[in-house]
Amino acid sequence: MNAFPAYVAIDFETADSRRDSACAVGLTKVRGGEIVDRLYGLIRPPRSRFSPFCVNVHGIHWSDVKDAPPFREFWIEHAQFLEDADFLAAHNASFDRSVLGACCTMAGLPAPTLPFVCTVDLARNQWNLRPTKLPDVCRYLGLNLNHHHAGSDAEACARIVMAAVSQNPRCLAPFGV
Repeated sequence: MNAFPAYVAIDFETADSRRDSACAVGLTKVRGGEIVDRLYGLIRPPRSRFSPFCVNVHGIHWSDVKDAPPFREFWIEHAQFLEDADFLAAHNASFDRSVLGACCTMAGLPAPTLPFVCTVDLARNQWNLRPTKLPDVCRYLGLNLNHHHAGSDAEACARIVMAAVSQNPRCLAPFGV
């Protein structure tokens, strides 16, 4: 792996506690250590009932997404965004990996097989940070964040990886990339 891998940072917001309920996604593409593209989209989840807890977290309501494309349509249209990526990055990657997998399964699409780098684990390994919630890591690195906006969260994740790789090009080795 070269010092500046190609990757896509991804973040989902969900409408309820079920992982197939993505209602927003943010993607940030990094090549050669630079952000080269960003994508943010609202997604119509399979159920119109939004959890009050989730709405309180991200502020997205059914009325915001009722005319948005369902996951299948959105993902097919934008699948090329992942081309040439060596891995996906996400903060608390197990959540975003499970949302992506559940949404792909529900849509009858294959889930990407790219490895995931978790920026929670990366921040703990690289800077020995605790706590490692996204706002904490962003504050430590001086990054702007509009927390729980999928586009902002994805860009913050991308920048966390960029900062870690800049300081230690071998920091991704524990993730198998």
